[in-house]
Amino acid sequence: MQLPNTFERLIEEANQLELYKKLIFQLNKDFLLANIDLDFHEEILPSSLKLILHETVYKLIQEKFMEYLNLLYIIDVPEKQVKALDGSDTLKLSEDVAFLILKREWQKVWFRNKNS
Repeated sequence: MQLPNTFERLIEEANQLELYKKLIFQLNKDFLLANIDLDFHEEILPSSLKLILHETVYKLIQEKFMEYLNLLYIIDVPEKQVKALDGSDTLKLSEDVAFLILKREWQKVWFRNKNS
């Protein structure tokens, strides 16, 4: 599986395979498991999804760092990828981490769909 390298490409792929709603469902499921109060509506626009996810990750980094780490653990975002990011700008870091979260969730949805 070749993972998308941009948010737009990821959403495009999810829509082409008609898996966008399953991606939203997976996000909601993992945020619930991490006890983070965030529930995306299944009809959320991709632009809103990107913005809200970015904003949530930013707030977690700033205000609830342990919950942030727990979320990454539950979603299973590779630690190596997170460590490779530039942490000097929290706004940019949170945007990059939000994309890593989406990519990992997309992997789960894609594999589940392929193997069902």
